[in-house]
Amino acid sequence: MTTTSLSKTAMDTTVVRVTGGRPLSGRIPVQGSKNIALHLYAAAFLADAPLVLTGTPTILDTEVCAQILRHASATVDTGTGRFSVSPANAVRPLIHPELGRKVRTTTVLAAAVLARYGQVSFPYPGGDAFCPRLIDRHLAAMQAAGADIIASDTGIRARCSARRVRAFTVDVNTPYGPSLGATVTAMLLAARATGTSLITHPSVEPEVTETARFLSQRGVLIHVDDEGLHVTGSDWIAGGEFAVAGDRIEAATMIMAAAATGGEVHLDNITAACIPDGLARALASAGITLADAPGGGVRTRRQGTLTAIKAATGPHPGLPTDTAPQMAAMLTQAHGTSLLAERVYPRRDTHIQGLRAFGADIDATGTMTRIRGFTRLHGADAQGADIRAATALLIAALAAEGASTIRGVYHLRRGHGHLLDNLATLGADITTIPGGP
Repeated sequence: MTTTSLSKTAMDTTVVRVTGGRPLSGRIPVQGSKNIALHLYAAAFLADAPLVLTGTPTILDTEVCAQILRHASATVDTGTGRFSVSPANAVRPLIHPELGRKVRTTTVLAAAVLARYGQVSFPYPGGDAFCPRLIDRHLAAMQAAGADIIASDTGIRARCSARRVRAFTVDVNTPYGPSLGATVTAMLLAARATGTSLITHPSVEPEVTETARFLSQRGVLIHVDDEGLHVTGSDWIAGGEFAVAGDRIEAATMIMAAAATGGEVHLDNITAACIPDGLARALASAGITLADAPGGGVRTRRQGTLTAIKAATGPHPGLPTDTAPQMAAMLTQAHGTSLLAERVYPRRDTHIQGLRAFGADIDATGTMTRIRGFTRLHGADAQGADIRAATALLIAALAAEGASTIRGVYHLRRGHGHLLDNLATLGADITTIPGGP
């Protein structure tokens, strides 16, 4: 796929047509984790030998990252569930200025280039823009590793005077908790530095722990204690093969879609242990049970009517913020008033207006979202402005009476490779219309 075709995809006017009211039931696989894979694509750039990531999601963001790494001179091949990287003899210290604005992990990819080459120029990151998302902790890690930072209106240049990063100490905490992305950025820099670096207040999200496991298996010494995350750099990072874990956010989305429609689902490529405790508790409070299925996977079912809940998002193993919009959509079908507090970002409410179009009784004040149910949703025409907002609207359409049109398919394709096909397998009446009606 070329840069031009990716640009055209971003302007895709394809819409999803859904006729709701059908219980979703059946068995489907969960894709490899989008968020984990995007960070591993950057980590793979550090390897000194060919490396293959398996179980990667077939999504637009995967191809964007592949093109970014190719532009930086790596050899990258993508296929169904595979992402192969061979190191470049001479690195181009540049993140493509257009492609870099399409994904959220631009700064993490830049950190990998900086770690390999000692300098990098990159645009400000893109991805979902549901609130201001600062990169100051990423830049602090680069500076701590010895890079001089020059920022302009179009992007950032980082350059180490010694032509390589050095061991460092950096704090990646923010007013909203540890920064996931900055923790990975710091780990990638430290993996190439001579000596041992210390990352204080590190995130413990699966994206971080899986990246740490990936680096550890490639010869980087990593351990955590009360001080923080200690990373001892290596002059040689091995290649090989590494499997991407199942997508806990996609699993949660399918669970809530089934629950909102009165169905039940069996999910493969994931276990109950992969579901964060905060999410499992919130689902249980609403009346949804999860259990490991004989032979593998997770079975979920709704115990009677859905019940209103009070919950707050938070760092792992709390309720993931990336499940809050979908949960709000599901809770329109719960009896009583639900309260969802956002504790990871300053705000997350891009799904509110769209859900109201379906007749949802929902409002947000500051970081608190209030959902009053049970509400009989009706068909609507709505547009999702980011991945999770789009999936929330899709859940509403599946639960609504009548036909709905969902715009923002580009965002769905950024985060989910086979979501619409899987919903159809579960019994959804769902079609895509190129170019819209």
